[in-house]
Amino acid sequence: MRVQWEGVFPAVTTKFTEDDRLDIEAFLSNIEAQLAAGVSGIILGGTLGEASTLSEEEKAVLVRETVSYVEGRVPVILNIAEQTTAGAIEAAASAGRNGASGLMLLPPMRYKADERETVAYFKAVAASTHLPIMIYNNPIDYRILVTLDMFSELVECDNIQAVKESTREVGNITRMHNRFGERFRILSGVDTIALESLVLGADGWVAGLVCAFPRETVAIYELVKAGRLKEAVALNRWFYPLLELDVHPKLVQNIKLAEVHTGLGTEQVRLPRLPLEGEEREQVLHIIQQALDTRPNLDELHLEQQVSKKDKVPAE
Repeated sequence: MRVQWEGVFPAVTTKFTEDDRLDIEAFLSNIEAQLAAGVSGIILGGTLGEASTLSEEEKAVLVRETVSYVEGRVPVILNIAEQTTAGAIEAAASAGRNGASGLMLLPPMRYKADERETVAYFKAVAASTHLPIMIYNNPIDYRILVTLDMFSELVECDNIQAVKESTREVGNITRMHNRFGERFRILSGVDTIALESLVLGADGWVAGLVCAFPRETVAIYELVKAGRLKEAVALNRWFYPLLELDVHPKLVQNIKLAEVHTGLGTEQVRLPRLPLEGEEREQVLHIIQQALDTRPNLDELHLEQQVSKKDKVPAE
């Protein structure tokens, strides 16, 4: 199915059982909550998905299970974070075989490729697949900045269609628009500046706290796009302490703990990660509980009513 690259795309967490197997039941329960909230796509195998701890077969299982469950209502996107070009090409091929609609593509892992090498890597992966690609531009966490000049070289790759903008520089949204017009769709990749990014013209939001608070995340997006900025700002102010849990080295543990308290997940993480404990855990629990105690009534916003899973029509 065609990827529109607009709206809210949750970078979903991977659910595990107590004996460290994929918990597909809990995983799909969360996917259902995302669909019911009105998200525009599902992203698998990102940082929040603990991709570095997943086997290739587990990634394949997650893609197949998600594609089967969503039944064409939204695109399923697989993140690719590989050390070698050959590995990335094989990951793209596997994603296609298993029914993914698109890819989110990081620069090479471990080796800090220069600009020429990074562009060559992106071009090689793009040339190997028919799937549409969103470049993940996150120099803070992954050390490589994809510059505007590099995007100029990627214009020739028709299936490189979007960027997950995680540089923390909201001015990049304006720079991208001024340089390329509508050639690349732009999705904010940082929860704490998503509202600002949407106001500046970002087309969508690759979100983290959406895993625990899907309706609130989609509401902010819809309010901004409807020009209801005062209401969007108010909702964002309530959300902000939670959003800050996403820009933290333990974002996986933080967000999984939030999922537990909204009934949308489990706290199981895969080693070497461990669940939060002690004072650190109490601080995060305080933020979550305070948010739940003051949670806004979204029904009062009179946003477009989302239909249930069984009523949704598959996207073309």
